[in-house]
Amino acid sequence: QHCFTQQQRAARQHPYPTLAQRQGDLTALAQLLLEYQHPLQQALAADFSHRSVIETQLAEIFPSLQAIKDAKKRLPRWIKSEKRHVSLWFQPARAQVMPQPLGVVGIIVPWNYPLYLSFGPLVAALAAGNRAMLKLSEYTPQTAIVLQQAFHRYFSEDKIAIITGDAAVAATFAQQPWDHLFFTGSTTVGHKVMQAAATNLTPVTLELGGKSPVFIASDADIAHAAERIAVGKLLNAGQTCVAPDYVWVHESQQAAFIAHYQRAVGRYYPHLQHNPDYTAIIHPQHKQRLHALLEEAVGQGAEAIEINPAQEDLGTSQKLAPYLVCQTHQSMRLMQKEIFGPILPVVTYRAEEEVLTFLQTQPRPLALYLFDRNRQRIQRFLQHTHSGGVTINDTVLHVAQDDLPFGGIGASGMGHY
Repeated sequence: QHCFTQQQRAARQHPYPTLAQRQGDLTALAQLLLEYQHPLQQALAADFSHRSVIETQLAEIFPSLQAIKDAKKRLPRWIKSEKRHVSLWFQPARAQVMPQPLGVVGIIVPWNYPLYLSFGPLVAALAAGNRAMLKLSEYTPQTAIVLQQAFHRYFSEDKIAIITGDAAVAATFAQQPWDHLFFTGSTTVGHKVMQAAATNLTPVTLELGGKSPVFIASDADIAHAAERIAVGKLLNAGQTCVAPDYVWVHESQQAAFIAHYQRAVGRYYPHLQHNPDYTAIIHPQHKQRLHALLEEAVGQGAEAIEINPAQEDLGTSQKLAPYLVCQTHQSMRLMQKEIFGPILPVVTYRAEEEVLTFLQTQPRPLALYLFDRNRQRIQRFLQHTHSGGVTINDTVLHVAQDDLPFGGIGASGMGHY
């Protein structure tokens, strides 16, 4: 509460930072990240029990630095007032739109990408001239400690503050009368955040998730599709909000897809237990949840295919081998809940109309992936489905485009990074 009051007071005293001040804040943010990148990599590895350093560099540090660079380049244009047309009846009056800082922004950060999902919203908040408080997840305590040290060195607490604590602290955080509240996390928690914000009519951005589907056309390059899906699915061991959640493959291509996916996983991860590039599941509770989804599906008639090239025993490890799951049906929790792990259901179809009809009846996902070379069919899917974003003939990459808005629609969120 003290930090929040302090930032409110500072925002009232300095409501409109200059371009130079904002550029300076962004420069300091980049310097902070570069100076502390190695301690942050170590902290993330400790929080996950094992986190791939390469993944931290590629999926957290690099895109954060790129976001800062992009914002600095575009900021002079962003902060300019825009002239607008005045009706003949009101001339010679003038009209304009003036971009104005909101004040104090609250940012609730999830555990799966605690750097990128801190710096992404924070870059926007600072570029827009705001002050910010970030609530870090209790699942990444070591990362939070390093970030607290780093921000304390580079920024005053009335500009940026890092808050830690459990779910009760997060609930109190969400209830504050922010000028804007930014939440990244599950749809279930998103409901609670929006309810808390409604008390103060706080405007919110919700970046949630959902079951991001993949459609592979019957005449697509099945080997290419399997490889790119494996890359997107196993990034951070599937603990990614835009990870491919399940795959639609033509019934004639199911066996080929399974074979190519197994081959791709074996090539990228020939062993799992001591592989520095294969990330662990964040917490024993989450690994138990994933095992429970698998066991329930198998108990209801599904076939689970473990992909464990070296046949290692991962029982005492926080790592979970990749799985393909076939012969699923919609009553399984595996097909109802966002998986958030290295488990990939494979669903077959006979005609593309089946897939379109199904997608139109489901909650709108954060991402949709299409593997197809037929432009007319691609356009049909784009026009007849809704999702937060789409990547064609690859996965995840739309998130890294700074000039595209990133966010969900409906159950997968509102507003955009």
